[in-house]
Amino acid sequence: MRIVLVGKTGVGKSAAGNVILREKHFKTAFSDSSVTKRCLNGVAEYSGRRITVIDTPGLFDTELSNNEVTKEIVKCIEMSAPGPHAFFLVIRLGRFTEEEKETIKIIQEVFGEEARKYMMVFFTHGDDLDEDQTIEDFVNNAGKDLKQLVESCGNRYHVIDGRNMKDQDQIEQLLKKVDAMVMESGGDFFSNELFKMMEKIIQDEKRLQEEHKVEAELQREIKKLREENSKLQEKLRKPNCCIL
Repeated sequence: MRIVLVGKTGVGKSAAGNVILREKHFKTAFSDSSVTKRCLNGVAEYSGRRITVIDTPGLFDTELSNNEVTKEIVKCIEMSAPGPHAFFLVIRLGRFTEEEKETIKIIQEVFGEEARKYMMVFFTHGDDLDEDQTIEDFVNNAGKDLKQLVESCGNRYHVIDGRNMKDQDQIEQLLKKVDAMVMESGGDFFSNELFKMMEKIIQDEKRLQEEHKVEAELQREIKKLREENSKLQEKLRKPNCCIL
């Protein structure tokens, strides 16, 4: 399973990735500028499944322009090839802004309208919920803009509590939601012309590497034969010695 994390700076994308991977793989810090400056990926095994998480730089960063961040996000195509199973739009619980609405637009501009079918709102800081409050309560009582955002993602959402990194239950629930989303989208990962092109490039590179490997092995064999032939010729040129 391949998951791409997107969102504005400061919402906890990297921390979310660490929770999914159940280890501190991505660097985190409390800052108004994105700690992640380029696309990074982490891999973990969970119940026999290989989970790949791609962390992207934050949009609306104080140091990087959205254009710079968007160009970097495009690079995640190679890391998630042949295509991601989910895009997680990461939002900090209780801090929905106009920038979150713009984020989903930017993702659609980069990956196309079809990407929406593979998007899920991913709330961080689940520990901010009241003791008797569920994430469903929070979403149902949220403002119009947040409700519209959740609806635009097919009413798919999840919340994590970063304090419980080893909590298997919240990860199991998350993976079930992703599996259900993939099935709703036709049972396959997201792909478009960009991903298809990247997959072709990757396969071509693998083929060329294999060809170069075979060619290098052939050259080594030829060199070895030449050396053996040279030794044989040298031996034949030497006069025969007779012992009386």
